[in-house]
Amino acid sequence: MTSATSDGDGAVRIAFRDTGAGILPENLTKVFDPFFTTKPPGSGSVGLGLSITYRIVQQLGGSTEVVSEPGRGSTFTVVLPRA
Repeated sequence: MTSATSDGDGAVRIAFRDTGAGILPENLTKVFDPFFTTKPPGSGSVGLGLSITYRIVQQLGGSTEVVSEPGRGSTFTVVLPRA
């Protein structure tokens, strides 16, 4: 996993990138939904991490974006307004 930050347009952007399996296009609209997971039952994943992160960032006046390509990885970008 790699990360990068940038500052501009009155916002701070933090991007987290991995080179994992990526996310299927039909799942991109669901990744921030509570309890959404593609992991099998019993794996320990309950699908709350991204939904909690999404809501915290929203409450701070920011946004969370995802770009993914199956087989190549994903990039999640958190955009927060400057205080």
